[in-house]
Amino acid sequence: METRSERRRLLEDGGGEEDPTGLMSEQDAYLSKVKNRNLYLATFVSVLGPMSFGFVLGYSSPALPELMQISDPRLRLDDVQASWFGSIVTVGAAVGGLLGGWMVEKIGRKLSLMFCSLPFVFGFTIIIAAQNVWMLYLGRTLTGLASGVTSLVVPLYISEMAHERVRGTLGSCVQLMVVLGIMGVYLAGLFLDWRWLAICCSVPPTLLMVCMCFMPETPRFLLSQGKRREAEEALRFLRGPDAPVEWECARIENACDERGSSFQMSDLRDPGIYKPLMIGIMLMIFQQFTGINAIMFYAQNIFEQAHFKESDLASVIVGLIQVVVTALAALIMDKAGRKVLLIISGVAMVISTTAFGVYFYLMSKLHNGPASLSLLGEEPHADLAWLALASMAVFIAGFALGWGPIPWLVMSEIFPVKVRGVGSAICVLTNWSMAFVITKTFQDMMSLLTSAGTFWLFASMCILNVIFTIAFIPETKGKTLEQIEASFRGTSGL
Repeated sequence: METRSERRRLLEDGGGEEDPTGLMSEQDAYLSKVKNRNLYLATFVSVLGPMSFGFVLGYSSPALPELMQISDPRLRLDDVQASWFGSIVTVGAAVGGLLGGWMVEKIGRKLSLMFCSLPFVFGFTIIIAAQNVWMLYLGRTLTGLASGVTSLVVPLYISEMAHERVRGTLGSCVQLMVVLGIMGVYLAGLFLDWRWLAICCSVPPTLLMVCMCFMPETPRFLLSQGKRREAEEALRFLRGPDAPVEWECARIENACDERGSSFQMSDLRDPGIYKPLMIGIMLMIFQQFTGINAIMFYAQNIFEQAHFKESDLASVIVGLIQVVVTALAALIMDKAGRKVLLIISGVAMVISTTAFGVYFYLMSKLHNGPASLSLLGEEPHADLAWLALASMAVFIAGFALGWGPIPWLVMSEIFPVKVRGVGSAICVLTNWSMAFVITKTFQDMMSLLTSAGTFWLFASMCILNVIFTIAFIPETKGKTLEQIEASFRGTSGL
């Protein structure tokens, strides 16, 4: 037993380099006996949450045109009400992020995931039964609350279940299911009215609540609660009958014992806590400052300029680009690594947002006026229309390759178990708060800086996020969560 403890400490301290034929062969031998079937099943069930989240984000696009023209005056939305119908989700999600951070620590990852399906279902039920605008607002707020909880809990659940060989791929499935949900609701919106669309949106969270009953709690949470036997049973379910799960269980338990189980404010002096916390916060800030919301705001009109007159079809095409590239990112995540994909993604967005700025600058010269939203009603030169179209395609593909999925994945990997709920809650709150601020101030930025200046500002932020990635983001590919934690506590830095 003493030898095993020494080997576990060697693993946590990154000591595999000192004895590559000892510890690493033991780790490889263990992983060679692992069967991933049940792990994939548990991941598939959990990502019904992000799919529901995608349905929430995408629902307003097909539903708003109907709700703004509906014959019932009690439900008809004006421009201001329509704006709130779309943006109030971010307010609910910010609150949901804080609630999720508390829930995962108090009741665990599994129960948090099951309970978050309730506001999804209740929210869509209220929208289905809506008799006035305030019921629509309440329904959207509840689905936003559930989205905030989901965006925190599911990445944690997957990262704590998965082993290091597939954690990147499975973690990327979170963003993949979000964009699949968005594209799915766009497609369904071509054929269904807003009430039937809400009914369809309530199906995935219902399946989530039922199917999660048969899935395990994460072994790391169970061990942090001192439940060794339940943790071994969960690992046996996730790793298959042939894997000697006692070895992995002992490795995780050793880390839990050494680090303690309760978070105190004084722990913020610990580099193993404040370093990942700062990295997580900056990742979420930079993700929103890429300008993703602005690009998506322009997508429909840019397609119209490029003679795609069917705006509904344009939305589906945008969604398809996101799905294809996010799926590609998931497939190569554990081979290419997080850091490389973030850099490639950032460079692609620098190029595309700079080109967008050039597009609006040239448009302003052609029309002898400031580049602004009004230009979207003009008929540009064909070459300029295709410049905008190409810029948008490159941006969406670049974002989906790295800065879409990876901040959520890295957030789920870098925090020690005792601060995982608190740290993740702060990151989720930061993300949704920045999304709300940027969405609400976007028009002011356009007026103050012009369209060209706004997109060049986004390009500058993308340059900063590339520099930040190179300087501060650790590569987590192929490392256990315990090894990642140890790397932050080391004296060699990041």
